[in-house]
Amino acid sequence: MLLRSLTVIFFSCLLGVFSWVLTAPAIALTQIRLFDITYKDCPAEIGKGAVTSGNTMTANCFLVTGKAENSTYKTVYDADIFGRIYDANNDPVMQNRTRLGSIPEVPPGISDFELRISVAANQPTPLKLKQFKAAGFGTQVRK
Repeated sequence: MLLRSLTVIFFSCLLGVFSWVLTAPAIALTQIRLFDITYKDCPAEIGKGAVTSGNTMTANCFLVTGKAENSTYKTVYDADIFGRIYDANNDPVMQNRTRLGSIPEVPPGISDFELRISVAANQPTPLKLKQFKAAGFGTQVRK
């Protein structure tokens, strides 16, 4: 009886150790700091014929640029960019939308990023770029 109890305890402990060792790593979001955020007009070949979604209203094309800081030692993939953009009258440029785009890969350290946005032509500039951040994954999620 004692031998049977010790055998059960031994295999239970062994199973517990294997579950710690062989567990797949969790895919968690890695936060990316975005800074030095600015914007400029799109070059003519990129912004020609831009329209806003849902209608044929003309739009202005802008390239939002900045720096992304990945403080981990691994490349971050599919980092979604979040932020708020306001026009000169403090009206939101993208109503009810904070996800603005993504960065396919962010290597460790500081790197540059670029994001194309379309803004309705009737919204006055200069634009105000606020609360920009990004979050991505340690492995590729989308293929």
